[in-house]
Amino acid sequence: QVQLVESGGGLVQPGGSLRLSCAASGITVRIRRMAWYRQAPGKERDLVADIISDGTTNYADFVKGRFTIFRDNAKNTVYLQMNSLKPEDTALYYCSVNSVIGTIHWGQGTQVTVSS
Repeated sequence: QVQLVESGGGLVQPGGSLRLSCAASGITVRIRRMAWYRQAPGKERDLVADIISDGTTNYADFVKGRFTIFRDNAKNTVYLQMNSLKPEDTALYYCSVNSVIGTIHWGQGTQVTVSS
């Protein structure tokens, strides 16, 4: 059974940094894409960033220049380095994994709260 375990969320002051990680286990096929999404209360889930198996990355405009996504293929782990955090970055952050055979898996989410 595929399991995604996220960690690294928490409370941080505006301007601070956090690093999220998501480790995928139990997946028996190659991973094509790993991504981070976020969902604030009362809002839709939005893509934050994704990274393809060849290393190509894509970022939402609202995090460009502040967030960096990277992955460790050997560990099936994806990271999201978040710098210059703003109160509007407050949300539940989810990771997702797309396999090469088209399956998609989601983590349970990790809360990020940016507040003074």
